[in-house]
Order: sequence, then C-alpha cells, then structure tokens
Amino acid sequence: MKVINLLSVGLLSTALSTPVLADVESQDPIKLTTHDWTGQIITTTIMGEILQKAGYNIEYVQADYIAQFAGLKTGDLHVAMEIWETTGREAMDEATDTGKVVNLGESGMTAIEEWWYPGYMEELCPGLPDWQAMNDCAEEFATPETAPLGRYLGAPVTWGGFDEERIEALGLDFEVVHAGTDAALFAELESAYQRKAPIVLWLYSPHWAPAKYEGSYIEFPEYSVECYNDPSVGINPDAAYDCGKPVGPIWKVAWSGVEEKWPGAVAAIEAFDIDNEAMGALITQVDLDGVSVDEAVAEWLSANEETWSGWIQ
Repeated sequence: MKVINLLSVGLLSTALSTPVLADVESQDPIKLTTHDWTGQIITTTIMGEILQKAGYNIEYVQADYIAQFAGLKTGDLHVAMEIWETTGREAMDEATDTGKVVNLGESGMTAIEEWWYPGYMEELCPGLPDWQAMNDCAEEFATPETAPLGRYLGAPVTWGGFDEERIEALGLDFEVVHAGTDAALFAELESAYQRKAPIVLWLYSPHWAPAKYEGSYIEFPEYSVECYNDPSVGINPDAAYDCGKPVGPIWKVAWSGVEEKWPGAVAAIEAFDIDNEAMGALITQVDLDGVSVDEAVAEWLSANEETWSGWIQ
C-alpha cells in the first residue's frame, strides 16, 4: 500500500475553467481536518480545492478522528468531512448536543465497518460467517502472541469501534491486536491473503479491499442503538455492545461558527455528494496505482466540473 504523506496534501495547481470568486465572506482560513486513512484525505482535499476555487482560503490540519471534536467545539478546527455512522456517531451526537458543532448532512457515502475474513477461512471454520462459529475455530485464528486465543486484527486504536467490549460481551475467545496504521492493516491483509494464512480483521467500505479480495463479513447479532446503550438489550443481559457495528451514512460536521462566518462555504459543504463507487475508485488510484492524492483529486475535479461547480453557486 502507498503510504500517504499528509504534509504533501496541499494546494493543487490544476487550472480548471471555473473562475475563482473573490467576494467571499471572510479571507480567514477555513481549517479542514485530515486523518489517517486515504479516503478521508481524498474527500477533504476535494472539498478544500472546491472551496479554494470559490475564493476561500483553506488550511488542512491533521487531527485525531475522535479527539478532533474538542477543537471543533472551540472553533480551533472548522470542518470535518467524514464522521462515520459506524464509529463516530456517539462522539458526533455528544458534540452537536452542545450546540457548538453542527451536522452538515450526509456525504453521499455509506459506511460499512465490520470483522471480515478471507473466503479460504471457511474451509478451516465451516460455520462462518455466523459469529457463533468463531469460538469453535479460535485456535485457527491464533498467533504466537495470542494463543490459545484467536487474534482479531483491529484498526488503529484511535478509530474506536468497541471491539474489546464486543469480544467480552459475546464471550469470544479472541484478543484484539490493533494495527498501528491504516497502511499496516491492509499490508497485513495482503500478506496473509497471498499466503492463505489465517486472519480476521477490521475491513471497511468505501475502500478498494472488499472488491480486490474474496471474503465475507462476520454476521453478528443485528445492531441497535439500545444494544450499545442498554446492557439489558441483546443476547447478554449484563453487557452492552453484544451486537455488530452499525451501518449508515458518513456525515459532514462543522464548528457552529462556520455558518455565520462563511455561509457560502457551508452551502458548498452541504451540497458535497460522492458515492461509494466513485470514492472506491479514487482510493484504488492512490493506494494501488501509485497516483498521488493531488493527482487523483485533480483528475476527478476535471471530469466532474459540471457537478461540483453547482455546489459553489
């Protein structure tokens, strides 16, 4: 996988036909947050470049996915383009409930994040994808560091996801080992897949991996809000998180002051819309084909000018 250098995600020099609009509400920089996965950096760069073409000043600020809400509440950070229903909903709701952060609507993408295994694992664990088969096959997923427990390769710990809580609530004989980075997560999947080595790990969409690799998501008990918040709900009456992860929109959020200071930018951000297929293709360009984020974004902007130009009018 290509490792993204966040410092290289900057201004694009592409000259598209849409003119820059000078009469924006403020020339103070709008601070857009970037995180540690390719798709989010692409989404944010697309939005940033469109806002620049409308005449706004843009600053990209690297921030932790969940911790960024502290900066969004104070106005030290301004816009976050990807809050996933699957992992960020609780933090988003807490922030918007304060009135200091506003939800600017759906991005057009649908978030899927769940435990996933390659298809060849069904020969070693024939009860899959039913989650109840996992304990029968835990040793098949074990590594020297987790044996006799199976290893679940989780996402970087800052992403959240409640995997440790899920394992405990469902009584799974597994241990979570978190990948250090998004790149490390998929590098390990690639290595295991080539060797047909046992692995179960966090996989998400939009991404190129579900299209490239044959496999399935584990089928956990169906998610509900109550399952996460009320221990009495679900198959374990004494624990929350005894169900799968939610599936739902990827949201856009902002510091509440953005609406007053840059109303035109807010309108453009609200209008932003891209689907999983288009984003998956962009991520593939960057992670698999070696195209830079700037190059991929410039190509998308050129091919979709009729679409995005309407967002800034």
